Amino acid sequence: MSSLTWIVLSSVLLWTGAETFRPQPAAFNPEPGLKAVFTGDFLIGAALNTSQILEQDSLAKDLIPVQFNSVTAENIMKCEIIHPGWSDYNFTLADKPAEYAEKRQMHFVGHTLIWHSQLAPFIRQIKSPDSLDLFMKNHITTIASRYKGKVDGWDVVNEALEENGSMRKSIFFNLLGESYIEKAFQYAQAAAPGTELYYNDYNIEQPAKRAGAIALVKRLKEKGIRIDGVGIQGHWSIHSLNLQHIEESVKEFSALGVKVMFTELDLTVLPNPWDLRGADVNQNFESNPAMNPYPQGLPDSVNAVLADKYKALFALFLKHKDRISRVTFWGVSDRNSWLNNWPIRNRTNYPLVFDRNYQPKPAYYSILSLKK
Repeated sequence: MSSLTWIVLSSVLLWTGAETFRPQPAAFNPEPGLKAVFTGDFLIGAALNTSQILEQDSLAKDLIPVQFNSVTAENIMKCEIIHPGWSDYNFTLADKPAEYAEKRQMHFVGHTLIWHSQLAPFIRQIKSPDSLDLFMKNHITTIASRYKGKVDGWDVVNEALEENGSMRKSIFFNLLGESYIEKAFQYAQAAAPGTELYYNDYNIEQPAKRAGAIALVKRLKEKGIRIDGVGIQGHWSIHSLNLQHIEESVKEFSALGVKVMFTELDLTVLPNPWDLRGADVNQNFESNPAMNPYPQGLPDSVNAVLADKYKALFALFLKHKDRISRVTFWGVSDRNSWLNNWPIRNRTNYPLVFDRNYQPKPAYYSILSLKK
């Protein structure tokens, strides 16, 4: 019996009981792993937290290199950590994911150069367009040049659009207008000419916001500014997954001559307060028991829905594997997911394919079954 056949057949062991208390297979054999199964289709990535990058998480240490061939630092390359003062840079942690990826010959994504959130406090005090432009140039040039040859692709600009496709009224837009995006890509290209440059956002599979992203890419290209790819974040829900919109977005972005990536994939299983859509980290809501229905484990019925949704998604990705270069999960296991604390803090969510013990869930096997 092949390893892959064993993995698919072993999925039946995981379909009984709630997730937290489910007896695990006696010996989960991580081989061949997601990255091997999808070799030749697209890269399989994960966002890593600090303890995983530093290999302090013993459960993750052996699993990550087998399952993934691309890594993204979840937080430690964002502005508030890497550039806390005008002339003050802190590379102590930011150097670590580059070293981690280089050691294991993994594709490495830098996240992110320009984003309106998680900014160092001093940036909020900037009032002059010239000063903000100088900050952007210094920030991008210093960081992108430091990791030249180590970062394979940068999320140059992150989440610049509103839900209707218009420009987000961030500090960058308010002081510099749309030109800040052009400047960001130009500065990144100059600092790291051999690195791929991406625009990354959530909900850009939805028609109105997608139209805004398409217009953004076209503006850059019309001005001769290089953009290599578009990252569709993929923070979705099992209750409202729209495969038609996702497929349309793959086709339309690909038609622009850029790579298409799914960069922050997770599927929440929890109720959605006020029909919230997207992944705006500034949106938070008060907790109540109705919004945290599975604190002791995920029911079989919901686990089955999660597995079906992941299978349908990856079937779509495989259908368009000639257009999709990478699929990155936003986290490795349910234990570490940011969705445990957003948009409501201290919930118990189950959005990924490995559980809190880093054991494979039915969703993991449903994905592998597509390639058996």
